[in-house]
Amino acid sequence: MRASRLISVLLLLQTRGRMTAQQLADEFEVSVRTIYRDVDELSASGIPVFADRGTHGGFQLVEGYRTRLTGLTPEEAEALFLSGYPGPAAQLGLGTVLAAAQLKVLAALPPELRSRASRIRQRFHLDAPGWFQPTEAAAFLEQIAEAVWSDRSVEMSYRRESNDGPVVQRVVDPLGVVLKAGVWYMVGRSGDQMRTYRVSRLLELAFLPGRFERPAEFDLADYWDRSVAEYAGSLPSFVTTVQVRGEGLDRLADVVGSTRAADLIAAAGAPDENGWLSVTVILEDVWHAESQILRLGADARVIEPVELRDRVASAARRMAALYD
Repeated sequence: MRASRLISVLLLLQTRGRMTAQQLADEFEVSVRTIYRDVDELSASGIPVFADRGTHGGFQLVEGYRTRLTGLTPEEAEALFLSGYPGPAAQLGLGTVLAAAQLKVLAALPPELRSRASRIRQRFHLDAPGWFQPTEAAAFLEQIAEAVWSDRSVEMSYRRESNDGPVVQRVVDPLGVVLKAGVWYMVGRSGDQMRTYRVSRLLELAFLPGRFERPAEFDLADYWDRSVAEYAGSLPSFVTTVQVRGEGLDRLADVVGSTRAADLIAAAGAPDENGWLSVTVILEDVWHAESQILRLGADARVIEPVELRDRVASAARRMAALYD
C-alpha cells in the first residue's frame, strides 16, 4: 500500500506541480506526518523533490524532472486501456491523441503488463449509448472542448427546448463537458449562475477575447451528481393503480424496468381468484402513463385514477375500431 502511495505522490507532484503537505494528505486520506515521511523516503531514494517554506510553500519536483511510467499493477494497466472511449474521444477532437497516448503507455510498460493491457481491448468493449438511440449531432463540441481547456468565454445561440423551442443568446464560461447516455452536455457559468446546456441545441458559437478565471472550488463530477439528483427530484410523478395478469406481468418490465417490476410483483402478494395482481406504478404524467399502460396490452386494466382509466379505455376503443 505504501509503495503504491509513494508512486502516486510522485506522479501527483509531476502532473500538478507544487502541492502542500495538507493537500497531499487530503488526497490520500492520511496524516500530514505520513506525507512528510513519504516525501523523505522519495528524497532518500534519489527523487529530486524539495520543499518551499512559507505561506505559499509546498513540495515540488526539480523543474524538468520526469519519471518513467513504472509501478503500474496488472489491474491498473488493464483499467487504463479499458477506460478510453474512442468514439467520444474522436468527437472531442482527441481521437488521434488518445491513440498516440495509449501507444506510448503500451511501449513504456514492462512486457508482462504490455500483453495484459493489449488483451483487454480484445475482450471488452464499452458502448455507452442506449439501444436504438440516434446519435445527436454536436457540431460545436470540439470548440467547446477547446474553450474548456483554454478557459475561454464564448457567446452562443441556444435553443432551450426541442426543435421549435425559443432561441436565446448567452455568454458562458465553459467549465466542463459531460457525456451522459450518448448525449453531450456543457456545464458553464453564465453571469453568477451555473447552468447545463445540451450541446446538440447550440446554433452558433463564437470565442470571446481574453480568458476567464476558473472558480477554484468547482468540481465537475460533484456538480453533475448534484444536478442529476435535483433534476430527478423535480420530475413530475403520476401515481396509478393497475391490475395486471398473464402476459401483462411479463411486459411490466418494459414499463418500469426489470428490477422495479420484480419488486412490484413481490409486494403485490397473491393474485385474486381471476389471477389479477394490483400494483402501484409511478410514471411521469398522465400522457406518458397512457402510452405505457397500453404497452401492457389486454392483460392490464387501470383501477385509478379515473382520468387515466378513461383515456386508456378511449384509446382502446379507437384502436379496436380500426380493425372492425
